[in-house]
Amino acid sequence: MKQEITVVKVSTRCQLRTFITYPERLYKNCDNWVPALIGDEFETLRKDKNPAFEFCDADYFLAYRDGKVVGRVAAIINHNANRTWDCKVVRFGWLDFVDDADVLKALLSEVEKWGAERGCDTMKGPLGFTDMDKEGSLVEGYENLSSFTCLYNYPYYDTRLKEYGLEKDADWLQDWVEISPQLPEVLKYAELVEKRFGLRVYQARSMKELGDKYGKALFHTLNEAFAPLYQFTKLSEKQIDAYVKSYLGILNKDFVCILVDREDKAVGFAVCVPSLSKAIKKARGRLFPFGFIPILKALNSNDTIEALMIGVLPEYQRMGASALIFKYLHENAIKYGIKRMVMNPQLETNLKVQTLFDVYKPKPYTRRRSYSKKI
Repeated sequence: MKQEITVVKVSTRCQLRTFITYPERLYKNCDNWVPALIGDEFETLRKDKNPAFEFCDADYFLAYRDGKVVGRVAAIINHNANRTWDCKVVRFGWLDFVDDADVLKALLSEVEKWGAERGCDTMKGPLGFTDMDKEGSLVEGYENLSSFTCLYNYPYYDTRLKEYGLEKDADWLQDWVEISPQLPEVLKYAELVEKRFGLRVYQARSMKELGDKYGKALFHTLNEAFAPLYQFTKLSEKQIDAYVKSYLGILNKDFVCILVDREDKAVGFAVCVPSLSKAIKKARGRLFPFGFIPILKALNSNDTIEALMIGVLPEYQRMGASALIFKYLHENAIKYGIKRMVMNPQLETNLKVQTLFDVYKPKPYTRRRSYSKKI
């Protein structure tokens, strides 16, 4: 006979740590799962730290059975997104659970109740506070090592979520490409694009210079380029300031491309980083006392990069602007001995971005899914 399941709202720092570290036990024997950085999780989930709480409400829940944690979930309302998309959605995120339909039911029932009490009529997820958080439950590609910026989960998640009554709402496709030691022939025409439309890649002497001049502009461009995408909500100024401060300083300028027009306005961008999945897994998601060592090694010596973000303003998307971005990144990849690139997930309906990579003959890596259910 199964023990009763109890769902508890996270209300103390100790409970929050339990919430954050629970996946370590769930995935301890899973080779392809990559932990989140513990410090980053605290920064994201604490209401006094994450600027998203300017326009979001959230609570976190732990499921217990026989005194042991058997699942977790976050309930989130992004009020800006709901206004933008004219909907009343409660999001579920940070979902992890043992293979038990009753555990999932206990967790998602709590999210439904929480959302209904706040006027929501639909539940969607897995989603975070904004698109900068991990989103989408893995449904294909379990055999591949997870990107450190993406969610990983067991195959039974899809089965249990469907059993609960959730249906597919959107899919993201993630591909990988080989980086050849020579530029693809089509990229050699990037100079023609540069001359005809007055576009160029900003050549910075340091990452600090690039961040100071275009750090905020990068995210403003992202806000415009990503506006039509699924459940997207624009980043606030406080969020942009936080991302510039936290992340741009650790990037390599040769893997960050800012495309500018004749007036030096940012019109496109791409951000790549050496793959940190193996290093973060070795560090068990902890920078200290010694976890930063394998991460630093991965940043400085790697044969794989991950494309975290790429975007071009709508009015420049038909001008071949992406050729300039790919030429810059490919040349630098050759310089650093990079042999492959894993792309960040792209919506399967976002054909404009997917076709950008056709020159590289992309290969499937993963598929992730957001589900939806009326409540």
